[in-house]
Amino acid sequence: MIKTKIIDGYPFVSYTKETFSSAAMIQKSDEFHKWLDKRRTIRDFSDKPIPKEVIENIIMSASTAPSGAHKQPWTFCVVSDPIIKKQIRIEAEKEEYESYNGRMPEAWKKDLLPLQTDWHKEFLEICPYLIIVFKKSYEFNADGTKGNVYYATESCGLASGFLLTAIHNAGLGALTHTPSPMNFLSKVLGRPENEKPFLLIPVGYPAEECWVPDLNRKPIEEVAVWY
Repeated sequence: MIKTKIIDGYPFVSYTKETFSSAAMIQKSDEFHKWLDKRRTIRDFSDKPIPKEVIENIIMSASTAPSGAHKQPWTFCVVSDPIIKKQIRIEAEKEEYESYNGRMPEAWKKDLLPLQTDWHKEFLEICPYLIIVFKKSYEFNADGTKGNVYYATESCGLASGFLLTAIHNAGLGALTHTPSPMNFLSKVLGRPENEKPFLLIPVGYPAEECWVPDLNRKPIEEVAVWY
């Protein structure tokens, strides 16, 4: 039974969570890690359609992420229209071409060699959905004045992580695409001035023939320090 309580004039509800034995926690955390370790960034997408409800559920899962002062400073723009996807591809490839042919230092391009990426982004048209995460730099109050948001970058980063996990959970693939600069997305999608593009994420099934780099993730000794 959920209990309610007023603290300094604000409503609170009781919170309980299922707990597990140590052995069960070890098993569940290990199973989750092994499942999540199967997630891969893909660039070979199928055009197989996805039910809209799946995308809605994925976005609502992402929106459960914590945020500064619970402002939820994000907007998820979902694009399935072929004309808009083509516009986005054209603009993204313009920026990517400039990056690969002048903006990127040689060290960066060398680091990308194992991934075999280039400025061609045909997947932006092939995959059934593009989810563009926009970060709000401020919000609008009911009277139209500007309202503050807090830790917007961190909050959107958390929501994007939840989003990628939800996509993986649905049996779909994704790519975190960051053409730089990304301001063209605001223009193509007609977003308001308080929203800035944060991530462009193609979503879809892997193509029948899908290749990913044979990479290894860092072991616990390289990603954690114990005190």
